Amino acid sequence: MYGKSPSRAGLLLLGVQLTALWPIAAVEIYTSQVLEAVNGTDVRLKCTFSSFAPVGDALTVTWNFRPRDGGPEQFVFYYHVDPFKPMSGRFKDRVVWDGNPERYDVSIILWKLQFDDNGTYTCQVKNPPDVDGLIGEIRLSVVHTVRFSEIHFLALAIGSACALMVIIVIVVVLVQHFRKKRWAERAHKVVEIKPKEDERLNQEKKASVYLEDTD
Repeated sequence: MYGKSPSRAGLLLLGVQLTALWPIAAVEIYTSQVLEAVNGTDVRLKCTFSSFAPVGDALTVTWNFRPRDGGPEQFVFYYHVDPFKPMSGRFKDRVVWDGNPERYDVSIILWKLQFDDNGTYTCQVKNPPDVDGLIGEIRLSVVHTVRFSEIHFLALAIGSACALMVIIVIVVVLVQHFRKKRWAERAHKVVEIKPKEDERLNQEKKASVYLEDTD
């Protein structure tokens, strides 16, 4: 006799249990979120990720752009085994691959920034079976000059303090040098005056002896 075949409800319950035991796969994206760069310069849009699955040839990376003043989303860059640059549009010949998937880095470099490059750049990574997860975003602001941050002010303060210390040390060394030089000149004058004084005393002594003999 053959055993009873499992019911449809039993198979469904088994599937749910197996799904619960399987770890949830999701790619996590890390970006600078906010970035400021000077008009006409190049900027690196950094995007890194972590994934439960090992990185392989199935990895895909998609960069897109949303203008700050509105408008449709625009294609920026695509990577799958090899990088694929845009063949037309505003980013043609202005974007290059600067990532290393083995180090979980999928960054790009944008050349010759323009003011209309202001907007949000999105970085999406899929590494099957990890295909879910949030999309990374970088809000880029293109400006005439970069505003000083707290780090810049701190670096400037430290640099100024170091420069002041160097100036103080130089002044102290110069003062000591001139003092030693002055002391040496005074000592030299004393040495020159002493023989002349001795000679004068000898002459006076000879004169007094001569006068005594005359008397």
